[in-house]
Amino acid sequence: MFTSNAKFTTERASSYLQQLCKHFGHKIEVQFDSTSGLITFPFGQCVLAAEQGVLELTISAETQAELTKSCRVIGSHLERFAFRENPKLDWQPVVSA
Repeated sequence: MFTSNAKFTTERASSYLQQLCKHFGHKIEVQFDSTSGLITFPFGQCVLAAEQGVLELTISAETQAELTKSCRVIGSHLERFAFRENPKLDWQPVVSA
């Protein structure tokens, strides 16, 4: 399993979390509330957490290629939704112990 994490500093963390989940929910399985979400792609999954001023994204996938694709899909959509804030996601690998 491959995992990456990114944080986006924004006062609209909960709004973006819900917008992402509602958008993908038209085609794939999602679960969300105002502070947490789960988007399940055929090629990976994204766990979202909205805290005060920060949207945290954690993506997991079976292969590095699927992880890269998942990060690109989530990142491009967030950039589109949050274009006024110009988010630059810095995906960091998560090393499990």
